[in-house]
Amino acid sequence: MPTRKRFVIEMGMGIDQHGQEPTVAAARAVRNAIAHNALPGIWEVAGLSSPDDMIVDVQVAVPYPEQVRQAEVLAVLPFGRKSLTVELGGMVVQGRAIPGLNDKNDEMLVAIAAVTVFVETADL
Repeated sequence: MPTRKRFVIEMGMGIDQHGQEPTVAAARAVRNAIAHNALPGIWEVAGLSSPDDMIVDVQVAVPYPEQVRQAEVLAVLPFGRKSLTVELGGMVVQGRAIPGLNDKNDEMLVAIAAVTVFVETADL
């Protein structure tokens, strides 16, 4: 029976300064978490034949989590068997509403994300 083992954990932050969209902040946090890494060890160490064989578990903390469109956040990830947990967190910062940017209010939304990549290994 295969066992899941953590391969890497990356953290990121994302902000929606205008528009007050928690989905935008969450997607930016995930993109930030994965933006500066390469995972050659998926092939060279873990021995996966396809990047879609890795398991990618995303946890995002953001204001107004019930408004997050989960499919849009997961679409940021190019590969893997993906899952997402969204919870209340992040930060609301007072900004400045600009009517030309369709702001609803003065809020800027800050999200944080943790992206964990797991690989399945055979028990020996």
